Amino acid sequence: MRIHVTYTGGTIGMVDSPKGLIPGADLHGWLSLILKGTQLGEGNVTITDLDPLIDSSNATPDNWQAIIDDLWMNHDDADAFVVLHGTDTMSYSAAALSYALTDFGKPVVLTGSQLPLGMVETDATANVTGALNATLSHRADGVTLFFGHHLFAGNRVTKSSSWAFEGFSSPATGPLARTGAPWRWYPVERAGCGWADPQPYTRHDVVVLDMVPGITAERLSHILKPRPEAVLLRAYGVGNVPSDEPGLTDVLREAIEDGMPVIVASQCEQSEVLLGHYETGDAIARAGAVGAGDMTLEAAYAKIVFLLSQGLRGQELASWVCKSIAGELTPAYKALR
Repeated sequence: MRIHVTYTGGTIGMVDSPKGLIPGADLHGWLSLILKGTQLGEGNVTITDLDPLIDSSNATPDNWQAIIDDLWMNHDDADAFVVLHGTDTMSYSAAALSYALTDFGKPVVLTGSQLPLGMVETDATANVTGALNATLSHRADGVTLFFGHHLFAGNRVTKSSSWAFEGFSSPATGPLARTGAPWRWYPVERAGCGWADPQPYTRHDVVVLDMVPGITAERLSHILKPRPEAVLLRAYGVGNVPSDEPGLTDVLREAIEDGMPVIVASQCEQSEVLLGHYETGDAIARAGAVGAGDMTLEAAYAKIVFLLSQGLRGQELASWVCKSIAGELTPAYKALR
């Protein structure tokens, strides 16, 4: 089996410097030592180093597209793909790749580590070998993320810890699999309509805004002027906002009338956005806001950027939020607005 590795940077390949950790470890040599004597052998794994290598905190949609371009460039020469990525924004990248690669036809597994590969106590070896094993299983379809002995759907995962070796979780669905002898696999709904011939990712002006007790209409109005291309509003519970705050829902209604889509997610990791279930969510539903179902923040944000990159705007974009492109939300939520 031929596997191609796209190395983007991140903690896994970092070394000390006077200004802190920076990319610079001999990842190629390290990987060769891991593979020596295994069933993959020599010559069956190729590696591309993206230029520049980055700390994933610096990632942008341009970096998402650079990964996608490298995957397509090597598509015909490999049977499966592993992307080595920093942990801070790996779940954003995994979601972004899932929307853009519905027609890719080969497994893509993202992974990284909490500690650099040069440290005795590193989790890099377990995560990289786990990602490689996921590709060898022939069951890791689409875009997935392997970390801390678990394999997750790439657009269902969130970073839940900055220090634990089990640093990622999938609040709505749980993992696809966990390591063992043999691995244990679990049923997870991943149906989506796909997207043929997607346009490249480009940067867009998307505001992500948390509701907090005491936020005023005046403050919200200032945040939304000039109008961004879209707003991802992280509300309470099932999509509730402070409806008693004078003028708050009017600000959102006016923004929607100006053609700015308002997508409502939840601040809860395990969330089911049901606009109108409570009076405090009904007003923004009637104003034209749409719910993000049970999508993670990362999946919802990357989806909005993907749709904007395809040229969608306003209500046309909003109508796609509750449609599953790559299994990013539970199909039952398609009718929940």
